[in-house]
Amino acid sequence: MGEIDVPNDVHIRSTVGPTRPPRGEQVQVTVDGAPQLAWVGEPLVDVINRAQIELAQVCYHPQLGPIQTCDTCAVEIDGVVGRACGTKVAAGMIVRTQTTAARAAQRDAYDRIVANHDLYCTVCDNNNGNCTVHNTLGLLGIDHQTRPFQPKGYEKDESNPFYRYDPDQCILCGRCVEACQNVQVNETLTIGWEMEQPRVLWDGGKPIGESSCVSCGHCVTVCPCNALIENSMIGEAGLFTGIPLPVWDAAIDVVKGVEASAGLKPIMNVSEIESAARDRYIKKTKTVCTYCGVGCSFDVWTDERHILKVEPGLGHANGISTCVKGKFGWDYVNSTDRLTAPLIREGDRFREATWDEALDLVARRFMEIRAKDGPDALAFVASSKASNEEAFMVQKFARQVIGTNNVDNCSRYCQSPASKGLSLTTGIGADSGTIKDIENASLVITVGSNAAESHPVLATRVKRAQKLGHTKVIVFDIREHELATRADQFIRPKPGTDFVWLAAVSKFILDNGLEDKAFLAERVNGLEQFRQSISTYTLAYAERETGIDAGTLETLARQIAAEERVAILWAMGVTQQCGGSDTSAAISNLLLITGNFGKLGAGGFPLRGHNNVQGASDMGAMPDQVSGYQPVGDDLVVQRHQREWGVTLRPERGLDNTQMLDAAIQGTLKAMWITGEEMSLTDANANHLAQGFEALEFLVVQDLYFTNTARYADVVFPAAASLEKEGTFTNTERRIQRLYEVMPPLKGTKPDWQIYQGVAQRMGANWKYSHPGEIMDEIARLTPFFAGVSYDRLQGYDTLCWPVAEDGTDSPLLHQERFNFPDGKARLYPATYKPRQEAPNDEFDLHLNSGRMLEHFHEGNMTFRVEGIAGKAPDSFVEVSPELAADRQLQSGQWVRLISEHGAVRLRALVTARVSGHEVFVPMNARKAEDAVNFLTGSRGDSITNTPAYKDTRVRMEVLHDVGENPLPAKNHRWGHPTPQTGVEVERKWSRPDYVFPGGLLPMHGDSLNARADALGGADD
Repeated sequence: MGEIDVPNDVHIRSTVGPTRPPRGEQVQVTVDGAPQLAWVGEPLVDVINRAQIELAQVCYHPQLGPIQTCDTCAVEIDGVVGRACGTKVAAGMIVRTQTTAARAAQRDAYDRIVANHDLYCTVCDNNNGNCTVHNTLGLLGIDHQTRPFQPKGYEKDESNPFYRYDPDQCILCGRCVEACQNVQVNETLTIGWEMEQPRVLWDGGKPIGESSCVSCGHCVTVCPCNALIENSMIGEAGLFTGIPLPVWDAAIDVVKGVEASAGLKPIMNVSEIESAARDRYIKKTKTVCTYCGVGCSFDVWTDERHILKVEPGLGHANGISTCVKGKFGWDYVNSTDRLTAPLIREGDRFREATWDEALDLVARRFMEIRAKDGPDALAFVASSKASNEEAFMVQKFARQVIGTNNVDNCSRYCQSPASKGLSLTTGIGADSGTIKDIENASLVITVGSNAAESHPVLATRVKRAQKLGHTKVIVFDIREHELATRADQFIRPKPGTDFVWLAAVSKFILDNGLEDKAFLAERVNGLEQFRQSISTYTLAYAERETGIDAGTLETLARQIAAEERVAILWAMGVTQQCGGSDTSAAISNLLLITGNFGKLGAGGFPLRGHNNVQGASDMGAMPDQVSGYQPVGDDLVVQRHQREWGVTLRPERGLDNTQMLDAAIQGTLKAMWITGEEMSLTDANANHLAQGFEALEFLVVQDLYFTNTARYADVVFPAAASLEKEGTFTNTERRIQRLYEVMPPLKGTKPDWQIYQGVAQRMGANWKYSHPGEIMDEIARLTPFFAGVSYDRLQGYDTLCWPVAEDGTDSPLLHQERFNFPDGKARLYPATYKPRQEAPNDEFDLHLNSGRMLEHFHEGNMTFRVEGIAGKAPDSFVEVSPELAADRQLQSGQWVRLISEHGAVRLRALVTARVSGHEVFVPMNARKAEDAVNFLTGSRGDSITNTPAYKDTRVRMEVLHDVGENPLPAKNHRWGHPTPQTGVEVERKWSRPDYVFPGGLLPMHGDSLNARADALGGADD
């Protein structure tokens, strides 16, 4: 990714991340005497870049748009010098980039920039070929700095665990501010333009580590120099950057001294030689994030196993965006407690074994159990962290080698109900569009989704569209998380009642003739049956059941019906209920009656939790379907697999995750193989699970560490991390993306697919894969949805959204012409309301909610191994409302015991208005296994998919005498105070008495901030 900031790289200038396609009619302008096609209203600089005309542009970034702080892109426009970035295209423009006046303005602007920057490229940590300040100096051919650098008088800020800010290197371009304010929309960074010596400020002047900074890394990624740089780069990247500080300072002085006598060119030549030398040992490898389902992709810079930095830019799902985990959360890969040899249980202890010994043992025991108790005595759990190819091999191993359909993945714990609800109504149980559709909706509704913490990069697109005035946001949730705070409307229904308000709103729309009649008539079946199914769901009934005012629901119904493009996002607050499938179907029904499928900016989006939970299901790691959601009993499917695998698929449904441990307790399931899942802590009713694991005759666990689940194992296989292998992941928008081997597998570990193959071969299977690409070829042969998928079509940052036709045509937007049913029509599903089963009572008077935190992922096995993350959020806790805290006389930091009908945990309280009344919230992550929230949750589940009803749990609280520190340290971003503004607010710079447009000319300012909002924020026409 070194070239991201090199001017005029046409590939980089293509639309990625938040940038919108050009708008307006196509016109012709003239640039340097040549005619160029352009679009009315787009930034002029984009036209110049497409024409591959070299033009300096330090503050401009294609994913940030016009910032207008640096003035280096000055050109002559119809005879007047102005900024190319801030000028919107109009028909017939005459533009000249290299006139005497334009060149003088460009050079003068750059000289003003480097007066703010201590120029010492030769020994700079950031001399990596992608420093915009360095590259622009060469582009303009400047040999001497006429305005000498003067120290600004500010100390470096090194209070953040992941990056540092050096004011003496900061050129005040404002890229970091624009990224923070209008891309990430955390609104932490500003520039103190009115200060005598301006600088970038966090929360108006706090140290970074004490501010609202969420360490997302946007600012570091877009910084055009070394003012913001990853701590992991400092002293590690260059030939000279690791030298002791006194020598370093002396070296800088030498460099500056040479500049005064010899000019900048000799110094730049040396720095470019040094930069080129880094390429011999710095490896830059594209991968896909291993955390949530957004599917961010980026380059990872490494020096052997040392991770220098993560550099996003070209990812279809994320562009320049990352969250704290994707940007900085990779220390777990090199954790000292990685498993490096197979382990075999001997009594109550484990001993290290050779790979041959462990593989032989697993193969022998599987064959013995199958021979004695039959194939259904074995079960397999695929990992949502592993690749598509590896998930495919798990289900192939189960069905071809063993002969059972007892196979599942962790979508059973979260997303199966959403998939079921969508498949019942549209025929495909997945997101109906892409993140682009979400950010281009005119109304976004989220239901039971804390997207800003669970899917942070996707949430940035919603926040950005809302802030720029192009999207309205309505949030339904029982807890006031960040997106709820930002929403245009935040509505708190009673727990587990979302189905009721959805049905009532649908009924009101139909009763009042507000539905999309043409869409229903042409594209949807089952309207009358659906009307009958919701006939009792009046607004008055909904008010009684949900607690939402009937007038509020009527206004909502009318708004949804009137909006042009509605997107509904939902997650575990919906799916982890007894009626998760029915509520998901109700969401889809509402979208169908209002015509919000099959068009840009609309649709249903169940947000996938893990990086490849979508792919694990796509690949057939399910008890009743093989890859591509093909039923195991379908004749054509059976024939296709018989030709490829030489076996006949069994038609009966196998055991799912939630049934496997019950079967173990009952004595019918004898063996399991669990890959990359901390099942003992993430499944509901953890005490019950422990009984099931102990009842098994033989358990194989495959993971990076000796997890809590591994404690029950007979054999533990040490797996390779995602950075140590190749394959593909599929994100929440059905986007298939390749990951490449960043570093070789840690000595003693193997990629999952090689481990499966090793056991399969020992059991007589003729598996001879030499690369994951061969597995994908087999997937394509067996799976109509993946017919055109190949590694050749997924090179680098190329992606495909399934279904993919054999010719490679993919489907970013589903249902444009037909739904996935034989007649091509959707089906309104007459779902039913299933009230919660564990409503609070006299004994257990509190409702327990659980979910993710921004800092951690899931149970925290990876993120607690990242020191900087663990320092920000060191342990679990329970959120208690101020009114409950007053009633129980407890304070933040006080220890309490939560007790349910299933177990108990001891946690510190955090008093916060994020929860209300008798609701309490416990994060899913816990440093110690005994604190895991799932010791409290029960075994009830969704009536259709068996997904545990984690969100339907009642508890009571015992207030203990012990009082500890607040569970959220003072350095956690939640204690910060953001400083929202429209962006860089460059007009404040222009109004400074010491600001003069370069060359002393009167500039064309364009329309400034409004121009940026129009150019970047508008919905696609």
